Amino acid sequence: MKTPDQQHRPIRSFVIRSGRMTESQRQGLDTHLEKWGLTLSETAINFTEVFNNTQPLVMEIGFGMGDSLAQMAEQQPENNFIGVEVHSPGIGRLLALVANKELNNIRVFNDDAVKVLQQSVADHSLHRLNLYFPDPWHKTKHHKRRLVKPDFLALVYSRLETGGLLHIATDWQPYADYVLKLMQNQSLFKNIAGDAKFVNPQDYGRPETKFERRGQRLGHGVWDMVFEALPK
Repeated sequence: MKTPDQQHRPIRSFVIRSGRMTESQRQGLDTHLEKWGLTLSETAINFTEVFNNTQPLVMEIGFGMGDSLAQMAEQQPENNFIGVEVHSPGIGRLLALVANKELNNIRVFNDDAVKVLQQSVADHSLHRLNLYFPDPWHKTKHHKRRLVKPDFLALVYSRLETGGLLHIATDWQPYADYVLKLMQNQSLFKNIAGDAKFVNPQDYGRPETKFERRGQRLGHGVWDMVFEALPK
């Protein structure tokens, strides 16, 4: 029998994995988190003050080890990037890359992305939200853990500017089919690709990852979908 706390505990879309950190990753955390890290707040953060400019704001949820996020920030200095991740080695790795590349347009949350969106991001303040290779939770009994669901889409829509983009990439076709079906049954977003369904990731600034290249050598596919926030 579940306790009252277990009954009301929110279902998370992630599991915090334990694992060793390299010396570089630990140094990245210890040395740079105070400078580039952000803390969950009760009210929306003024990102104009955080970055000291009014450049468009791009958020990536679950940036893994941070290589692609650092690459995007380096290649797109005209944008400000917010990374959200719960795994300390990845955060440490990203912060080490940020320091090495001397990037000033990245900030990092070590927290639950849903809480970050709910509490720390103002309405219609995001230019874009990137969700690359989220856990598809393959088993049917685990589908309730999937991040992309109607309530999540409504939350993202409320934080995106009109015309803002939601970019989702997956390497599991059933998950791509799931997202497309979900998107067909809502009125907040339209698929940029129309009947083609999928886009070329390079056209939307997503770098190719080592994980992706390894999968392609094994014959695995990758499906990128971009959705535009429609006017109310």
